[in-house]
Formats: sequence, structure tokens, C-alpha cells
Amino acid sequence: QFDPPPGMFSHGHVQTGDKMSLPKDFWGCITKSNAEVPWLFEVSRIEGVTSERFEMPRSMEDPLLNKVVGGAIDFRSPPNYIFLPRWMMIALALHPRDVVEVRQVMDIPAGSAVRLRPHKTEFVNINNHQAVLETELKHYSSLTAGTTIPFDYNGKRYYFDVVDLRSAPRGEKVPMAKVQDCDIAAEFVRAKDQMTKKKNNR
Repeated sequence: QFDPPPGMFSHGHVQTGDKMSLPKDFWGCITKSNAEVPWLFEVSRIEGVTSERFEMPRSMEDPLLNKVVGGAIDFRSPPNYIFLPRWMMIALALHPRDVVEVRQVMDIPAGSAVRLRPHKTEFVNINNHQAVLETELKHYSSLTAGTTIPFDYNGKRYYFDVVDLRSAPRGEKVPMAKVQDCDIAAEFVRAKDQMTKKKNNR
């Protein structure tokens, strides 16, 4: 129900982007702050309030993150509720209906470079994989180091670990960065399945 109508930019990308649905109160905060686009929000676990971290299946690793940043897809959530893409829930190891802190942030630096680790070599073998990456990254207004983000291409979902983020203009290592309206260089590091094969061959 949170998927924008056909024809809108984020249609079909509720789970493959960084956009969350927020209560309308947040719209009032934005108008008062005169914040520039992209409007970014930090979602954080609250020590002693948020429940114990969700236990990941054996095939997944808990990134042990306590906060992530993302944009807004709309302001239609009921009061005191937010709806997050699944990858954000996983990054914070959240259970449904967990209590978190959400605040508007205006100090996230513009990104200059990102290093991504594909989970499957199959994606890197796509002839135009760099063009696909640039297209799909447009659905993310920001990135958080340590998260695993999904892209869809040709009916398949691919996953990528955000290994490293650098800010503009000095290229300093940062935990979070804006990527919307930024000239950001993206590169791939060795795919996760290649690393697993190498370990198994030892």
C-alpha cells in the first residue's frame, strides 16, 4: 500500500531504495526547518527500550548497526508508526513494532565514492553492470556503511554490502553519506560468493 502510483519515480522500489513512510508530523518538521532536498532521517535503536536484536538466520550476518539513514517515500503512516524497507529492518536487527528513534538529519555529508561488495559474481558478469548500478543507485538518497542493499534487474534481486563510503570533497571515510544529486564514484570489490569459494578451497 506504500508503493507510489505507476509513473512516479519510486514506483516498484519500496524494497529496493532507502525510502521510509513517516507520520505527517514529520512533514511539519521539514517545512519549519527549510531543509534542502534530499530530506534525510536517521533511524536508531534505543538502548534499554528497543527489544533485543533479531537473531539472524545462519545464511545472514548481523551487521551490528545501531543506526541507519534514509529518505521519505511519503508521510502517510499512522501516528507513532514508521514503515521501513526490509533491508533497514535487517540492518538494525529489528522486530516488527519495535520502538526506535527517528530524527531529521541535515549534517550528512555528500558522498564522493562508494565501494560495494556484490553477493553474487553473476551481477558483475552482466555486460552493462556499471550502468545498471548507476540507475539503481538513483533510488537511494543516502547510504550507510555496513548495510546490505538490494537492486532488482531483469526480474532478479541482487544484494550488495556497502563496504566503504567517502565524503566530498576530501574523500574522508564516513559512516553515512548522501548519494542523491551527488557525483559519486562507485566501484565493486570481490564478490561475496568468490570469497566463500576461496575459503572452502583452503
